Amino acid sequence: MLAEAGSSPPPDVQPVPQPSASSSKKRKRGTAAASPAPEGSTPAPEILASRADLTSRKILTISRGPTFTPLGDDPEYFKTEMHGWNRGLHRYAPAGINPPGCSQLCRTIESNPTSYRVSWEDRSPFIHTTKDGLGLLGTKGFRSARCNAPVREGKWYLEVKIVRGGGDRGPRDVGSEGSHVRLGWGRREAPLNGPVGLDGYSYGYRDKSGDKVTLSRPRPYGRPFASGDVIGMYISLPPRRQADMKDPSDPARIKRERIPIDLRGQEVFEILEYPQNKEMEALMQFIKKSSNTTSVPSSATKKSALSKPERPAPVVRQTGPTLRPLPTLPDSCIAFFVNGECQGIAYENLYDYLQLRAHDTSRKVKEKKRTREGVKEHVNNPFDDGSLGYYPFISLFNSACVRINPGPDFDFPPPLDIDSVLRGNNRMEVEEDETRNWQPICERYPEYMQEQWALDALEEEEGKVEVAKLAELHKVEAEKKAQRQKKRQETEARKAAKKAHLLATEDDRFHVGSISQPSPLRQSTVTPYLMDEGPEYSPIANGLVSEQNSEYGGETDPAGPYTRQSSPIPPDDLMPVDSVDSLIADTV
Repeated sequence: MLAEAGSSPPPDVQPVPQPSASSSKKRKRGTAAASPAPEGSTPAPEILASRADLTSRKILTISRGPTFTPLGDDPEYFKTEMHGWNRGLHRYAPAGINPPGCSQLCRTIESNPTSYRVSWEDRSPFIHTTKDGLGLLGTKGFRSARCNAPVREGKWYLEVKIVRGGGDRGPRDVGSEGSHVRLGWGRREAPLNGPVGLDGYSYGYRDKSGDKVTLSRPRPYGRPFASGDVIGMYISLPPRRQADMKDPSDPARIKRERIPIDLRGQEVFEILEYPQNKEMEALMQFIKKSSNTTSVPSSATKKSALSKPERPAPVVRQTGPTLRPLPTLPDSCIAFFVNGECQGIAYENLYDYLQLRAHDTSRKVKEKKRTREGVKEHVNNPFDDGSLGYYPFISLFNSACVRINPGPDFDFPPPLDIDSVLRGNNRMEVEEDETRNWQPICERYPEYMQEQWALDALEEEEGKVEVAKLAELHKVEAEKKAQRQKKRQETEARKAAKKAHLLATEDDRFHVGSISQPSPLRQSTVTPYLMDEGPEYSPIANGLVSEQNSEYGGETDPAGPYTRQSSPIPPDDLMPVDSVDSLIADTV
């Protein structure tokens, strides 16, 4: 029965007074049609205003995709298009354009139907679905799909009906093997191109033998199941650990790393998928070696084998970083039911779904390579982005077919207290005041969407703070730039004034130096008269100098009291010094 549970619409986002244009990585893809609803007639394709500018597009609350293409031989199941596929390094989530004035370009939106179902993006392309997202059909070898909301804490239950499985052959099955199903719970790191239980990131239950399997190691567990059976899946996780706000490297901190892009005409968030860590890979290698190692006795006929001493095992030195421990979730467990019959606890103390603490050196190196100028690039997120947890994980082989029942009405309702049954208390009576201590998985979807919208609101508030900081930074930079410009102008003015002063000084010096002065070697040896003593004391007036000058061929300078020589005085005809002194004394 399809659950009627739905999520409330996201809260209204208040615009920011001064928005900042956030850089986004955009991809241009081919034009394609889209249908916003999984049921009814497909509307005409919407013509997008621009593929380069996401802000010019229509503001949506429900994603345009996916579109459905029916299978030829089984029209109940469809291929889905016009959405991203979570494979390889990236995963995708529907995104909607924010109203103008918001600090964030896009926000989280839903896709139809808005209820708990299989994820359109988070499944293998070889898994086909019904339009309500509850029916799954396989077409190849083991391929898997996750549902659209994780379990992060609490006790949750759902049912999966086996339509075709347990080795039954379908119309497309080729070869000796029929159709098979594996059910379980898996984390984000579990691959979709393999079955549940392939590694330590998922825990599965096999239909063929009833074995439980994780780390690719099957172990006896419960009864086999086949077509027509209803499998109940139960998980119990402890309360989610709160992050230590004083520890900036705590993996429990909430932080999202996502980029809004255009993907085939759809606005989506592109997110770098959480990678598998080296510690889990090392555990897988250890499991493979231990399972392949067998004790083979040596032959007694070979004497050399008995005579040679056993060589010691080589010492392996640790060259890389020390492997980090794999933490577990205490008091966590997974159990399965077959047609209402409890099969007991399959797994306990599950591996923690949080990321391992990142090495400080590796984080510093990654931060240096983070972004180019003006381009936002993907980085590995060592923190929880809100999508970590355990998902219902369904794996189909060949043409296996199942149908999910997320509740709240189950074909085989489990007991009100599942934990008491798992602990061995098989009482059937129910007390009047006893309440159910678990939740149907259909109630998880609206909780998850509320968590995502709360993170959107938190990022919007942080974006407003960043916008205010950026505006203040720009203001300070503008003031500093104005001060630098003013100082530069003052410095240039001082330099210009100093240069003008130096030029004026040079002009004065040149003007003074250009006036012709009489050479001291060509001046007369007669001392000039004092201006205060009057012309009567002038040697020229008394006829002394003029007579001497005329005697030696000189002439009187009319411009001053000095006698200027018109021609060099012969050194031999100079008057002796004693005669000049006596002449001056007589005159005085």
